[in-house]
Amino acid sequence: MNKHPRYDLWILRSLRRIMRAVDVHSRRLSAEYSITGPQVLCLQTVHEDGPMTATALAKLVHLSSSTVVGIIDRLEQKDCVLRVRSLEDRRQILIHATDEGRDLLARVPSPLQERLARGLAQLSEKQQNRLATAVEQIVDLLELPDFGAAPLLETGPIEESIATAPATDPEGEEDVAPGKTGFTD
Repeated sequence: MNKHPRYDLWILRSLRRIMRAVDVHSRRLSAEYSITGPQVLCLQTVHEDGPMTATALAKLVHLSSSTVVGIIDRLEQKDCVLRVRSLEDRRQILIHATDEGRDLLARVPSPLQERLARGLAQLSEKQQNRLATAVEQIVDLLELPDFGAAPLLETGPIEESIATAPATDPEGEEDVAPGKTGFTD
């Protein structure tokens, strides 16, 4: 019997629980508002930061460019964003939030779960800072230099095998080669 805790497994299981909660919340958003958490995040980013390219958006939300293009396609179908050619550089296509997109953002709850938001608000600023720092350290440990998301993790029931589960992008479409791992949210 090992007397030393397996911190790596403890942390991995905790991260999978977090990702599962994010996935469940995203599915609720989809069922109630016909928009997923990643779509809300992208729409909020474009709304708050102004028009930008899909590549710039992908970097800001830490998703692959191909995933963001799919999200933009779906947001465009819902009339929440427009693609507009840049007047300064005709080679660039900028993503703009529409009035309908802004109206949807006003109605839809945050992609951050309300329970988490309430819990964070009850913590002191020092506790919030400590927690944010710890999470950032985990992200730094997981991140690959050229990829903004953790390639080892994916959402779903904890019982699923990480090594054999198909990887999907946040919108539920395959985004990683079969046999590799990814995550959804």
